[in-house]
Amino acid sequence: MDRVNATTPSASASSADDPARAAFAALRTPEGEQLLAELRDHDPADELATATRLRRTHPAELVSAALGQARLRQRAAVKFGAEDAYRMYFTPNGVEQATRTSVAAHRAARFAGLGVRSVADLCCGIGGDAIALARAGISVLAVDRDPLTAEVARANAEALGLGELIEVRCADVTEIDTAPYDAVFVDPARRGGRGRIFDPEAYSPPLSWATAAALKAPGAALKIAPGIPHEAIGPEAEAEWISDGGDVKEAVLWYGEGFAPGSFRATLLPSGATLSAPAPLPAPPVGPVGRYLYEPDGAVIRAHLVADLVERCGGRLVDETIAYITSDEPYSSPYVAGYRITDELPFNMKRLKALLRERQVGVLTVKKRGSAVEPEELRRRMKLSGSNAATVFLTRVAGAPTMLIGHPLG
Repeated sequence: MDRVNATTPSASASSADDPARAAFAALRTPEGEQLLAELRDHDPADELATATRLRRTHPAELVSAALGQARLRQRAAVKFGAEDAYRMYFTPNGVEQATRTSVAAHRAARFAGLGVRSVADLCCGIGGDAIALARAGISVLAVDRDPLTAEVARANAEALGLGELIEVRCADVTEIDTAPYDAVFVDPARRGGRGRIFDPEAYSPPLSWATAAALKAPGAALKIAPGIPHEAIGPEAEAEWISDGGDVKEAVLWYGEGFAPGSFRATLLPSGATLSAPAPLPAPPVGPVGRYLYEPDGAVIRAHLVADLVERCGGRLVDETIAYITSDEPYSSPYVAGYRITDELPFNMKRLKALLRERQVGVLTVKKRGSAVEPEELRRRMKLSGSNAATVFLTRVAGAPTMLIGHPLG
């Protein structure tokens, strides 16, 4: 691949008219890098004193830019890990919208496992997915239309030693010829001036354009919001919901050879456990609460695969609208958290408080589905005291507000 990532004189000149780009360019000078290294472990609570001290020996604009970048790096360490985050550069939107490293690596591994050697990464942002793809041995064209974002992505590729595999281009993604690439990855912007965008056709670019681009390519992946309505997903796509550490992070639509059109998949990280079904199963049975209760992972719920788990464990739902599974025999699976139920009570705060006092419960985990009660408010009203622990589920059973008390299995 030709090296195109070196900053050209014309690019440097144009950044002088853009304060944000000028500030970023200053951070990449030896003085800026020295400041960032010095601020790696700084305490944001001491920022005023730190800024006052640094402005005695450095330009005020550079100090402000460095402090802002230091804050972003601290936030980004959660997604990227400290080792990478403190070598990379970020924008506020970039930190917010970037893919978590574990999720990006999972997606890159799926591409690499199918023999993909080159990907056009459209709407690349600060380069999180491009970095994961390059580390999987895939060459990447990373495209973003925002000049500053493109410069940050280029700087990140270079900072992590991936400049030979990642070409960054500032352009409108709708004008990119993706024909030379084995696959396309599209991550449309899902935030606007008023916050999150829920209508897929209001994404930038719209989901319909991204889908059309995906269908033209030999293989493709589209990153979408986990809450996308299933009816908005075309039959050509394999839809995958991904959770990391129990939290649903994103959904992705896969197209092309090696994927299963029309199927739904839930993947759990870091284990990599994955559950799939060619199509949603019929509605599962509903019945009384048994000795055991199972809380499906959020990715399983989003992928509408709860019925699959009900069938696997030979259980039933406690309510037709609630994703709690119950059974009379214990069931072990990476896709659920299991509990042994000791009590089932109609919703009543006084009865719950008396029971917890009797059991000497001092540590209470509160989980809820189908209840308006806030966990912190409930804990406050219980006035807990004791050496024992318990879990209470605030939910509905056959339509009736109910409290289930139990303990985690294992």
